[in-house]
Amino acid sequence: MAQTAKPQKTAIVDRRGNDRRARAERRVEVESNFSGDDRRAEDRRKVERRRMIDPTTCERDYSEDEVEFMKAMDDYKRRSGRQFPTWSEVLEVIRDLGYRKVAIPTQSYSEAS
Repeated sequence: MAQTAKPQKTAIVDRRGNDRRARAERRVEVESNFSGDDRRAEDRRKVERRRMIDPTTCERDYSEDEVEFMKAMDDYKRRSGRQFPTWSEVLEVIRDLGYRKVAIPTQSYSEAS
């Protein structure tokens, strides 16, 4: 049995009435009396958005070691671009500060719970 090709019935519908870019220019050029320096020519630098230490944590006086650790973590976050480092990265920062495991771990953390 011979197969006959059926004509395809497709209609292309363009719902856009007019080309939106074909309109006349709506912006009006106004003469500017600005006589200052052009700010676009200046070197743009990234503005520091984070403070050195979170002000909400300043409820007590920190020891020198704690401040050193907080600054090291802040530096790491800035260099890596990671706002929330993993525990492995925190351990890396601690090791970079010179801390090493030299004694048997104590269980003081379990006493607090």
